[in-house]
Amino acid sequence: MAQHFLLSAKARTLSLKAVFRMGEDAAYRTFCELRWPDTEGEAVCPRCGCVEAYNIATRRKFKCVACHHQFSVTSGTIFASRKLSFTDLLAAIVIFVNGAKGISALQASRDLDVQYKTAFVLFHKLREAMARELADTKLEGTVEMDGAYFGGHVRPENRKEDRKDRRLAKNQTGKRQCVVIMRERGGRSLPFVVRQEGDAVPYVRDHVDTLAVVHADEASSWDALHAGWQTWRINHSLAYSADGACTNQAESYFSRLRRMEVGTHHHIAGPYLYAYAGEAAWREDNRRTDNGAQAMIVAGAAMDAAVSRQWKGYWQR
Repeated sequence: MAQHFLLSAKARTLSLKAVFRMGEDAAYRTFCELRWPDTEGEAVCPRCGCVEAYNIATRRKFKCVACHHQFSVTSGTIFASRKLSFTDLLAAIVIFVNGAKGISALQASRDLDVQYKTAFVLFHKLREAMARELADTKLEGTVEMDGAYFGGHVRPENRKEDRKDRRLAKNQTGKRQCVVIMRERGGRSLPFVVRQEGDAVPYVRDHVDTLAVVHADEASSWDALHAGWQTWRINHSLAYSADGACTNQAESYFSRLRRMEVGTHHHIAGPYLYAYAGEAAWREDNRRTDNGAQAMIVAGAAMDAAVSRQWKGYWQR
């Protein structure tokens, strides 16, 4: 039996030991090369685009020759106004990608010796940068889709006679949300957060090519798909796959997201559910990529992302 990719040496191309051994100067140079790949790390003015700049080495800043604007390698990116060193930033990214089921902000705060709030906001900035890869994505070929519900748990009463039927809407909290995944076989995964599974049909129209073949389960939410796509349905009460119809890759995504919820983050429902859903999709899409390449993908996406509107400034109250 072949060895699983994650157990092989090919999956390990960058370690925390290597990050801390490289030192601050090498880590800084890595971020410069990620910010300005076309000039091999040489500074480009973000205001006027001039490729000539003075290097203010004492402050790790640059001054544009043309417009005299002063900027740093993180100016205008999601890491703008950072306080962590470049070594710690790179180490945080490596810690983040190394968790197959994600990594909690609490554990990262201990590993990096920073406040929990620092690790929480930093990881959400990374998730925001990663989500930009999925913008305007159009799925083609064979697309599997399914939905799963998160949040809104109602704890049963202690005594049996006091317990209520939690399946009824009147006995629910109203906080339950549905994550719908659309996954192209051999391609990308697109997650969406909606109230009910059927609410995702408009998103299917926007993000799935009309020539695609759609696979879904027997839930009545997906009946509307037959009007626009060649649709295959599978009844999971009878089989996981039959006659070529299956949603196994969608189920694989939810398996990872459930493990993230139960084993790592514990509370992912609510206003940040979409961020964790996007992270799980990214991890599924890059599950056969070595951790060094994953770290560079995430770091490159962060250096290419603009200043976060949601995570800029003070702690979220």
